[in-house]
Amino acid sequence: MFTRSDDKITPSQAVVFLTDSLLGAGILTLPRSATEEVQTPDAWLSVLLASVLALLVVFIMIKLSQQFPGNTVFEFSQKIAGTIPGSVLSAVLIVFFMMMAIFEIRILAEVTLFYLLEDTPIWAIIIPFIWVAAYLISGGINCIARLFQIIFPVSILILVLSLFLSLRLFDIDNLRPMLGEGLPPVIKGLKSTLLSFAGFEVVLILVGHLQHPEKAVKILLAGMGIPIALYLCTTVMVVGGMSIDAVLRSTWPTLDLLRSFEISGLFFERFEFPFLVIWIMQMFCNFTSNFFVASLGISKVFRIKFPAVLFTLMPVIFIAALLPKSINDLLGLGEANGIMSVIVFVLVTMPLSVIYLIRKKGLKQHA
Repeated sequence: MFTRSDDKITPSQAVVFLTDSLLGAGILTLPRSATEEVQTPDAWLSVLLASVLALLVVFIMIKLSQQFPGNTVFEFSQKIAGTIPGSVLSAVLIVFFMMMAIFEIRILAEVTLFYLLEDTPIWAIIIPFIWVAAYLISGGINCIARLFQIIFPVSILILVLSLFLSLRLFDIDNLRPMLGEGLPPVIKGLKSTLLSFAGFEVVLILVGHLQHPEKAVKILLAGMGIPIALYLCTTVMVVGGMSIDAVLRSTWPTLDLLRSFEISGLFFERFEFPFLVIWIMQMFCNFTSNFFVASLGISKVFRIKFPAVLFTLMPVIFIAALLPKSINDLLGLGEANGIMSVIVFVLVTMPLSVIYLIRKKGLKQHA
């Protein structure tokens, strides 16, 4: 089980794990949600600004986690703040990762239903993914990371190839004028763009599972760099290829961009289908990561055996994933997750960091 002390991951596995924990439904929705808030062609600047903020927050999380080698946030939060306050802070994190898992599995099912398996009951799509994820998680973080390493290069290749082929539709005029209405719209867009980076909080448990935690800053910031570059490129290509008016009318603008062109003579003439099949696996990785961290947190905080936690959460996630009645309700849950990501930093990471700095000497003596 993952609770073994030797269940560690290599630096390359950590990079892939963090990348796959971030890349998911955001690729499909980010261009629209960002443009909706900004209302100008500067949505990509909001993504860039959100990236800088995310990197700063991740750096703080890594430095805090490095002070407690071999421990996850669910363990060192109790060492820093005390058993009860630490458990409360951990509970906030658990709720956040549960919400992320529920959002990701439902949006995975929605996209599959809309584009690939029309008229299939949504529960029939959700159940197999939950079962497969639970089976994978039961093998521990190293088992999860090995599967992520298989899916990662394929999904990145397909995404980059799809964006490259869409260059034929790209028009730089769709991105002009730059900062035509100044910085306020760009700052306003942070509300929606931060959602796509929600999930980087997984670094709070990754450092504890690293074979070389002293290299965590370099390793995990590299893991952040890949999704940042892909989100930025996707936003630029979608807005540049479709214009902001077309993006605002689309629920899944990235897929609509890929549907806008055909490549004759290739094995696939329409690229949205191979992209979608591969990206469903990527969203599954994202869901698995959040499911794993939520299970890990409950097991460690409440000292319950992991298999019991895992099998108890399966029906909970299934029922919760069916609660949103419409796509608007689902996207509303996504916005709530973005807000929750900020709350996690304000209520969990910052207090733990401040308390640690205040009690640093005493903690070291106790250790």
